[in-house]
Amino acid sequence: MKIRVNGEEKKIEFDQENALLSKALHQMGYKPNTIVVELNNLIINSMKWEKVKLKDGDNLEIVSIVGGG
Repeated sequence: MKIRVNGEEKKIEFDQENALLSKALHQMGYKPNTIVVELNNLIINSMKWEKVKLKDGDNLEIVSIVGGG
């Protein structure tokens, strides 16, 4: 499956049945408590990541949250 992540095309190995957003984020190395995810121009609440399925051609924008002072 090919998706676009932050403007860059990525190929992820999932069958359509298991193509959950949460699994894709984990496979790409993102930590759930430090990011905000937009899927096809809609921000996805982190509580829904386990239910949202990705499909070929989806567009993800992932923003990392950085603390500081």
